[in-house]
Amino acid sequence: MKKNLIIFIVLVIAISVPQILSAKDKKDKEEGYKFTVVKEIETTPVKDQASSGTCWSFAATSFIETEMLRLGKGVVDISEMYFVRIAYPQKAVKYLRYHGLANFSEGGQGHDVTNIISEYGFVPESVYAGLKYDLDYHRHGEIVSVLKGILDNSLKNKMGYTGKSLEILDAALDVYLGEIPEKFEYNSKEYTPVSFANEMGIVSQNYVELTSYTSYPFYEKNDLEIPDNWSHDAYYNVPLEELMLVLDNAFDNGYSVNWDGDMSNKGFSYKNGVAIVPENDPKNMDGSEQLKWAELSEKDQKESLYKFDKPVKEKEVTQELRQKAFDKLQTTDDHLMHLVGVANDQTGAKFYRTKNSWADDSNEMGGYLYMSESYIKLNTIAIQVHVDAIPAEIRAKLGL
Repeated sequence: MKKNLIIFIVLVIAISVPQILSAKDKKDKEEGYKFTVVKEIETTPVKDQASSGTCWSFAATSFIETEMLRLGKGVVDISEMYFVRIAYPQKAVKYLRYHGLANFSEGGQGHDVTNIISEYGFVPESVYAGLKYDLDYHRHGEIVSVLKGILDNSLKNKMGYTGKSLEILDAALDVYLGEIPEKFEYNSKEYTPVSFANEMGIVSQNYVELTSYTSYPFYEKNDLEIPDNWSHDAYYNVPLEELMLVLDNAFDNGYSVNWDGDMSNKGFSYKNGVAIVPENDPKNMDGSEQLKWAELSEKDQKESLYKFDKPVKEKEVTQELRQKAFDKLQTTDDHLMHLVGVANDQTGAKFYRTKNSWADDSNEMGGYLYMSESYIKLNTIAIQVHVDAIPAEIRAKLGL
């Protein structure tokens, strides 16, 4: 009888424990991060940059499309590849002038789009898709290799800016992306790219970029030293707390924000739709804190970070910590995305609703993610906003 009781208890435990663990796993999975959007700017559908390093054009184009919605122009699908097509020859000139020491790549910045608009306007996607290589998605690996090869051979043969390399590069771009249209028809009306941009109400001079680093003087314009700032455009430098004020003021007044920053660290989880800076991230530790972390087993280290199964306490990011991450190349200009709102998680913590350009089926959030306030503070390289989105007192300090 006693033996049977023991067997019964063992069986109950054997059956119950997996069920309890399974229920816990299910609970953890169901808990996750829950977001409530508190401010949201109307925007256009998520697009797909596919196999191209043109996030700068996709993010800035989404930003401009959203500005057109704000201005009452309706939903207009602008061509990202139009900006890419015009930017490449401009990068090529810089590359040749700097004897091949300038950056020539697929990357760029938000100002590349607004700079192009000021001189060349823009066109709808239906007019210029930039797909002339028998694919229905963007893939630019071969394109940039061919273009750079043209330029490098020109430099190797000491032809530089005087040879035919720029003409050949232009012809190659026409083959890959298509010729730039001089005129086109849209909604039964004829336009040039410039007249179209003018009718859409986009004035490039109304858009500025801001950053926040102690390596530059505050309230002045500075050449932000990042590789993709190939044009050496100047950014206004403000203290971190004022950069965050600009963000929140923008959303409070119906403006969205074009964002440039880092997505290469482990706190960025696009699959989970979350980007965070856990308080115990070893990158943010100093002294005895760092030693304690080193004493943990590899298993403990792995399990204590980046599980994304529930909200965690995040690091308080200071101006000093931000500068340190920038100087150590932990924060780099990896990616541009479009900020379109503010949300709170279930603990009330603030997050920024972020529109990506990796297709609307690329994660379970329809191509969006939520970046925490700490993540934004630490990993923002720069933002691009309409000048009226900046609080008046900060505009005055900047002379705007």
